[in-house]
Amino acid sequence: MTALRLYDLAGADPARRFSPYCWRTRMALAAKGLPVETIPWRFTDREAIGAHGGDKVPVLLDGERAVTDSWTIAEYLEDTYPDRPSLFGGAGGRALARFVNTWTDAVVNAGLVRLVVSDIPGVLAEVDAAYFRSSREARFGQALEAVTADRDQAVEGFRRDLHPLRMTLRAQPFLGGAAPLYADCIVFGSFQWARCVSPFKVLAADDPVEAWRQRMLDLHGGLARHVPAFD
Repeated sequence: MTALRLYDLAGADPARRFSPYCWRTRMALAAKGLPVETIPWRFTDREAIGAHGGDKVPVLLDGERAVTDSWTIAEYLEDTYPDRPSLFGGAGGRALARFVNTWTDAVVNAGLVRLVVSDIPGVLAEVDAAYFRSSREARFGQALEAVTADRDQAVEGFRRDLHPLRMTLRAQPFLGGAAPLYADCIVFGSFQWARCVSPFKVLAADDPVEAWRQRMLDLHGGLARHVPAFD
């Protein structure tokens, strides 16, 4: 089959791909066994995805069709390629994955950004770093360095917020059970984002969540492991 194409957020180094949402999609594509050509995209390159109706990545191109938003893309892949391995394991799994999607955005991403955001300009080209800093400092109402100034203490609260995830992963190797499903891709994308932009350790070495993260890094021939990152 003709490879799908995916606009994927990149740093100054085009091999450094760090969007949590793009990683959700990349892991979903790999789980489906669908070949994909990734196209590096940067914050200030609005026209490239605007031509396909997107204002942020990921944007997936399947022939002449463009699909935006990681959740919409996952549903599209599941419904368009039903002969490939299921991302959800049925209607109930899809409904639960929607909850995981919302929980990850509200809890995991919201916690992680306050631990790593000041490191992100360092992986960006100058023009993108200037855009990122000005837009995010306006959002936070303070310098990025101020956002993360207390991260050595704040990380403990973040780790406590992961308790439901931790308890689940003590009982089973993946959120999907014996094998990963799209719910795993959702949460993993966030930790891959942190790994690719910051040297700050967000998980303790003996955390079951860390053991799960290592298992996720090894999936699909080490797709997520063998990229520019800080660990």
